[in-house]
Amino acid sequence: MDFLFPHEEYRKIQGAFMHQVYNVIKNKGQLLVHAPTGTGKTSSVLSPALTYVLKENKSKVIFFLTSRSTQHLIAVETLKKIKEKFNTSIVVVDLISKKNMCNQPGVLELKQGEFIEYCKEVRENGNCQYYSKLKQKGKPSLEALNTLKKLKEQSPMHVEEVNQINFNAELCSYELATILGKEAHVIIADYNYILSPHIRSSLFKRIEKSLSDCIIIFDEGHNVPIRARDLMTNNLNSMIVEGAAKETKTLGYNEMARDLMAIKEILEKLIKKIPLTKNEVLITKEEFYKAVEEIGNFEEMANNFTFVGEQILEKQKRSFTQSVANFMHAWIGPDNGFARIITRNFGKSGKPYITLSYRCLDPSLIVKDLVQESHSLIFMSGTLTPLEMYSDLLGVDQEKIIQIEYQNPFPQENRLNIVVPETSTKYTQRNSLMYENIAKKCSEITEAIPGNSIIFFPSYYVLNEVNKYFQKICSKTIFIEDSELNKEQRGDMLERFKKYKTEGAILLGVAGGSFAEGIDLPGDLLKGVIVVGLPLAKPDLETQELINYYDKRFGKGWDYGYTIPALIKTMQSAGRCIRSENDRGIVVFMDERYVWQNYKKCFSPDMNIKIEKNPVPMIKEFFNK
Repeated sequence: MDFLFPHEEYRKIQGAFMHQVYNVIKNKGQLLVHAPTGTGKTSSVLSPALTYVLKENKSKVIFFLTSRSTQHLIAVETLKKIKEKFNTSIVVVDLISKKNMCNQPGVLELKQGEFIEYCKEVRENGNCQYYSKLKQKGKPSLEALNTLKKLKEQSPMHVEEVNQINFNAELCSYELATILGKEAHVIIADYNYILSPHIRSSLFKRIEKSLSDCIIIFDEGHNVPIRARDLMTNNLNSMIVEGAAKETKTLGYNEMARDLMAIKEILEKLIKKIPLTKNEVLITKEEFYKAVEEIGNFEEMANNFTFVGEQILEKQKRSFTQSVANFMHAWIGPDNGFARIITRNFGKSGKPYITLSYRCLDPSLIVKDLVQESHSLIFMSGTLTPLEMYSDLLGVDQEKIIQIEYQNPFPQENRLNIVVPETSTKYTQRNSLMYENIAKKCSEITEAIPGNSIIFFPSYYVLNEVNKYFQKICSKTIFIEDSELNKEQRGDMLERFKKYKTEGAILLGVAGGSFAEGIDLPGDLLKGVIVVGLPLAKPDLETQELINYYDKRFGKGWDYGYTIPALIKTMQSAGRCIRSENDRGIVVFMDERYVWQNYKKCFSPDMNIKIEKNPVPMIKEFFNK
């Protein structure tokens, strides 16, 4: 089969990957593929998928789904190269959130829920010039038709290029994108466009598609379980209930306001279940449900809140009452695959508040529709191991699923992987002496690396504690990741960091954070990565319930719910170092637990791990070769 491959030639591993993808799509199958960094996953999956659509079945649409905006750009550039090389017409829609595609001034300052209501209001009142110019007498206007023609001719384009064209034409980017989506061969979008039933339904109605028309590709597929669980999790806190009571009272619904204040009192009674030594406790569906029933009918009350919430949303961008209604409708959902938890919290000012949560433990509950109805389904990642775990968690069809694990294609002599078993970030061992020791080890290692290094920590807290000592003894420039940084600020920091490739700088980040995944620093831009500690989940009730649930279902609760997710974050962080076959660099795993069998077993044999308490001579020798 001649694939629409964007480059002059492909490596053996890419050839095998492409044939496998093509066969899976042709046979309406499902694929889980672990393909390490440098395999060329984007080209290797889009080329056969596009070949199938253009040559075999033009009624199908490829959904290339990512969790990060940087992956959008890579996919668009790949498709541009295919179009140029093969002189073929490809209709591509690069879809991000409606808010981020909006050209109205100031909308980026709004929260997502606030934007949705703002958008609805300005459209219905005829105050959005971008939307008003779209149609004339119920049909696309001449401006819209001309712009659609231009977008189609110039496709593939990155969303920012599309937005500029639409801004100049004074037309709504999101609306035009969905119109173009009816003809699209490829739609590049965030996971939520397919994972969220509500968002998916809205999009499919616009582009006139169903799941059976879709070839779905999840890039960085290891992120799907947590995203799926988050989408099915609902929270309610006492501040929202209080806000809802004020809203309803303002509108004259005094009885409803009293009901809401009574619900707040219920939360305050339930919080007394929590021992003074803890901050959270499990709660049953019936405990909250029966307490509300003593005020009035639970379902009727939830419906009344929905009714009033909709009225509020007609006048303002956000409704607390609607949030209460949504939570109550969710609360009466199933028990299996969920945990109900009540938590005592404190705001930034120290003011206490109560949170009641209905937390999803089972991602397959939301993925099952895709498994059952899509034309074909592909999950790929450089850290999709063990494949058996993802097969279990995602609930794929065991008769249709194909699982493949490709080995790292890069020369082993170009990478040095070391475990330094001298320190630990275990809770029981965290103290100033340990933080100082970690800082000293990190300083010695980064001084021996001729170029840029990144140090990843298990949390911002550990990062800050170690940095108190590290900044005093490190001679190189230090950059520090901050959870408050926006996309532009993170991008600016990364560009400044790159400029130090000769003299060497150090970026302090967090495993699982913005710099641990989805960034490329090839060639001389990054020479070393240190992963400090194990980024284990907080040992809270949700983690314990995950372990219990996965133990009952698969007999692997500890692995699936605790240790393996931490190792995946570790490997994602480590993967920032070697990005191409010519890169040379080192990765240091700094924690005594990395030599324990239950963690050590997760390292691939081809990593050729060295265990060394004093790694500096080994590092200097590696870079002097």
